[in-house]
Amino acid sequence: MSEFFNVVPPSLGLNILLEHLPSGAIRPFENIPIGESLHRVTAEDLLSPELLPHFARSTMDGFSVKARDTFGATEGLPSYLEIVGEVPMGTPPSFSLNTGEAAIAYTGGMLAGEADAVVMVENTQRIDERTIEVMKPVAIGENVISPGDDLDIGDKVISKGRHIRAQDIGALRAIGIQTVPVVKQPTVGLISMGDEIVPTDTIPKDGQIRDINTHTISAMVEESGCIAKPFGIAKDNFEEQLHIAQQGIHECDVLIFSAGSSVSTRDLTAEVINHLGVPGVLVHGLSLKPGKPAILGIVNNKPIFGLPGNPVSAMIVFDLIVRPTLYHLSGCVNPPMNNTTTATLSLNIASVPGREDYIPVKLELQGEETFAHPVFGKSNLIHTLSAADGLLQVPLDKSGLYQGEVVKVKLF
Repeated sequence: MSEFFNVVPPSLGLNILLEHLPSGAIRPFENIPIGESLHRVTAEDLLSPELLPHFARSTMDGFSVKARDTFGATEGLPSYLEIVGEVPMGTPPSFSLNTGEAAIAYTGGMLAGEADAVVMVENTQRIDERTIEVMKPVAIGENVISPGDDLDIGDKVISKGRHIRAQDIGALRAIGIQTVPVVKQPTVGLISMGDEIVPTDTIPKDGQIRDINTHTISAMVEESGCIAKPFGIAKDNFEEQLHIAQQGIHECDVLIFSAGSSVSTRDLTAEVINHLGVPGVLVHGLSLKPGKPAILGIVNNKPIFGLPGNPVSAMIVFDLIVRPTLYHLSGCVNPPMNNTTTATLSLNIASVPGREDYIPVKLELQGEETFAHPVFGKSNLIHTLSAADGLLQVPLDKSGLYQGEVVKVKLF
């Protein structure tokens, strides 16, 4: 029977792997329609081709004025201005202001010609249809967004390596950008292994289980902005596994084995990886529960992972190791972070110093306090995660957490 290499903390295992990988900056890129760019990674800095806004806009409903006409105005001694028109939304002004004149202005609309400020409607009072009192002075530029206040021509809108978010798409649309240069998505090959594994559309016989991991890991790959490419199920046969793995490493940028990463005589992943090329296996075993029997390797500058067959273990190792690697390959410098929250632990949790434990928890709001209830279950039970709202980490240097402690929960 083979043995584990010395287990390492997940963060160290990830660093060992990344040190052997080239940066995603060298990956090819493509130009795609902006409507398809959500969650993709920019391949270069994106600069503004125009001013934003390209005209002076009012930030308030009120009256556009020449600021000097309001200087010294008070409630007891207001300035009197004549209303000479209005500037409808979506149209340029057809007139300019003279001294002592004002024009009706709307939030987001243009100012009358020669106007340099806007008086809020709350600081005015109508005398009649043609006259207002201004009871508070405004400075030049007050309540106005000037051309280029948001972006000047040539300003950087989005940096290279940005994971594109909804607000980024809005910013690009605002300046008329229709296509975006993005890093080509890494393709991730998936191989499930085991004589007992059958497709999910099959009714399992006694001793068989459906192939959960191909589908859960595929979804996580796509969440990470990559393309999942399943290669099916390989039996517990070295030659069959090696043949499928050779095809996968040839066609894909990343290869993931599901199951086969432990140390029994049926678990062949480490041997298969070492036969694919050099350097082969870099890490076999993480100081992690669940997820200890994970494998991290490199072949031809392509990362290869052996994930545990147990669904919970596989998903946790993916989140800690595989997902950051995929962002690295994409050249992503601002990977999206899991949302976190704090909660009061409802039960004691035991652990072992020298190992990171990840415990699924369900959150419950009681009054104004949020409680984290551990969802205990074996790592092969997918229901353990589907019933939970997030994961609680027991740090490497702790022997457990105590009921009543305020803890941080990483939300799914």
